Amino acid sequence: MRKLIYGMNLTLDGYIAAPGDDISWGGPPSDELFRWWLDHERESGLTLYGRKLWEAMSSHWPTGDQQPGATPAEIEFARNWRDTPKVVFSSTIDKVDWNTRLVTGDAIAEITRLKAGDGGPMSIGGATLAGAAMRAGLIDEYAIATHPVLVGGGTPFFTALDGWVGLNLVETRTLPGGVVLTRYETRR
Repeated sequence: MRKLIYGMNLTLDGYIAAPGDDISWGGPPSDELFRWWLDHERESGLTLYGRKLWEAMSSHWPTGDQQPGATPAEIEFARNWRDTPKVVFSSTIDKVDWNTRLVTGDAIAEITRLKAGDGGPMSIGGATLAGAAMRAGLIDEYAIATHPVLVGGGTPFFTALDGWVGLNLVETRTLPGGVVLTRYETRR
């Protein structure tokens, strides 16, 4: 069975975006944080996206390695992003590119099917999609980069759940700028 990892940058008060889908609170990541996300993405055998995150990622990373001033890590991230198989879950878009498959039907049924298959870990991103997977008990690990900022509202990282979910801490690290990385595995 494949492992499903939900990871994002978030504010100290638990939001991945401030009101109006504003993600400027994170600023440019430190080299160390960017490298950590790159390593996280390289370990993923398949990336699952909700529509909003797909639109944000696909607006930059297909040509991110060709941008003036792209760092070696950004070049590597762009190449890895294009090469990694991706699945986008959306009922409002009709076309995806860059090694990507579109699923318009039942996301939970498809994620359950993908988890039951062979292969490396899968990463999932996008609050709505990940929230549905969280409520269905499909998330195996949470990878969180908490930034020292409070935004007071917006899109929460965690969704409302029907019951408690026990977690085991597997990593903690402090990075430049006061960003704290934490990884938790779900207790089964």
